[in-house]
Amino acid sequence: MPFTRRFMFASTLGAALVLAASSALAQGSTFRLVPSSDLKVLDPVWTTAVVTRNHGYMIYDTLFGTDAKGRIQPQMVESHTVSSDGKSWTFKLRAGLAFHDGQPVTAEDVLASLARWAKRDPMGQRMYAVLDKAEAVSASSFRLVFTEPYGVVLESLGKPSSLVPFIMPRRIADTPADKQIAEHIGSGPYVFKADEFRPGERAVYLKNDKYVPRTEAPSGTTGGKTVKVDRVEWVVLKDAQTQVNALVNGEVDMLESVPFEHYNALKANNRITTAAAAGGQYLLRFNHLVPPFNDVRVRQAAMLSMNQDALLRTQVGIPELYKTCMSVYPCGSPLASTKSLGFTDKPQFAKARELLKAAGYKGQPVVLLHATDNSLLAKLPPVVAQLLRQGGFTVDMKSMDWGSVVARRAKKEPASQGGWDAFVTYWGTEDALNPINYAPLSANGEAGWFGWASDERLEQLRSTYARATTEAQRKQLADDIQVRAYEIGAFAPMGELLRPVAFRKGVVSGVLVGATNVYWNISKP
Repeated sequence: MPFTRRFMFASTLGAALVLAASSALAQGSTFRLVPSSDLKVLDPVWTTAVVTRNHGYMIYDTLFGTDAKGRIQPQMVESHTVSSDGKSWTFKLRAGLAFHDGQPVTAEDVLASLARWAKRDPMGQRMYAVLDKAEAVSASSFRLVFTEPYGVVLESLGKPSSLVPFIMPRRIADTPADKQIAEHIGSGPYVFKADEFRPGERAVYLKNDKYVPRTEAPSGTTGGKTVKVDRVEWVVLKDAQTQVNALVNGEVDMLESVPFEHYNALKANNRITTAAAAGGQYLLRFNHLVPPFNDVRVRQAAMLSMNQDALLRTQVGIPELYKTCMSVYPCGSPLASTKSLGFTDKPQFAKARELLKAAGYKGQPVVLLHATDNSLLAKLPPVVAQLLRQGGFTVDMKSMDWGSVVARRAKKEPASQGGWDAFVTYWGTEDALNPINYAPLSANGEAGWFGWASDERLEQLRSTYARATTEAQRKQLADDIQVRAYEIGAFAPMGELLRPVAFRKGVVSGVLVGATNVYWNISKP
């Protein structure tokens, strides 16, 4: 048997064994999902990986959430009040909240969870920078007192995406923010089956029978998180064709991320429902700490080398699902900006090479991380590598799975010591709607997002935005922030996409298609 056929047979057989094992373990109604990538990091405060965020929504709950129209709504909170001077916010938790170990959720749990989250999340860091004190008023209520009026308290507590302020038991939340948690216990609609967790194969969640949903209809990350299946299995299938075959053959119920090359075929299949969820942005992130990207001229040279149309045609390939965009905020959104300092969606290789020469770049290899198993990203790094080479760079592309990219990008050492220089990633539209929430715009050094940009001016602008009281002020500040992000070469924008999902028609119902992947409200016969 030729090697290629042997490899395909082994891959298919391995996938079949995983599916068979999952089926044997299933009890009651089971919903099987192929996640967008392998789940390796379980701490949703430690990483911004989307798959870890989605895991967080399975087992944790939040104080507030964001509905499908972008409005902040209460979730664990029953009510809240604000003092007349806008500095003191008091929150009361709703009745019936309990962790999976049977312990009630208390104000102390909430305060510990928020404190840990705020050490890593840019929006949390911003809020806690003006926090005077956080205190428990009673077992079920707490108060946040600020040194000055702070305009985005609810937006911070109810942000829908990474990093989400999920609530954990205090004993777990007391884990240092730079260390991953060892227990995975929340108060959310599902219970994580740690004994069945197999990285690279599957993650299993059981219905939390003691969870008390809100009475409102589900919307976005808010409303009633009603679980209608007994068990959810995330089945990891890294090969795109294997994923599609598993869905069409009924071995899994849903693909969280449809491989673009199979989108049209699934769309034409009368047994499958496809939908384009809210979109997002691609970007190339640099390691600002170590050479060569610790030099702004080198970062700008990389930005000048990008060709958005070539990147999007290669990765997405379906015109209805992508568009070029040079705004750091989603194009068409209220803060979208055309101010890009001469950077365009087309490459300018001659300018890039001039900047590299001025920076004294001697051709040292740039280590570019390549996630081979993430269908939303896998085709981009090889094109990025070629564009960088045309711009004058020497590129060493390291291929690995997405979980390994997530682990490696946390390393601050030079690439020669196991670190990295650049990686490609995707951020959802919901993350990029404002400069406080959008982690790639953080510039607070090693306390910030992977890449660790450091720029006092950018941080000052973001602080001023958080205090702005009018839409006109926010719009002007958002423009100024975008200009400064380009000036310092924070990252290279690579265009926008819509993210397709697919599920079995007539078998699965109640799927909440939206900006954030959530898996309550789903039914199977």
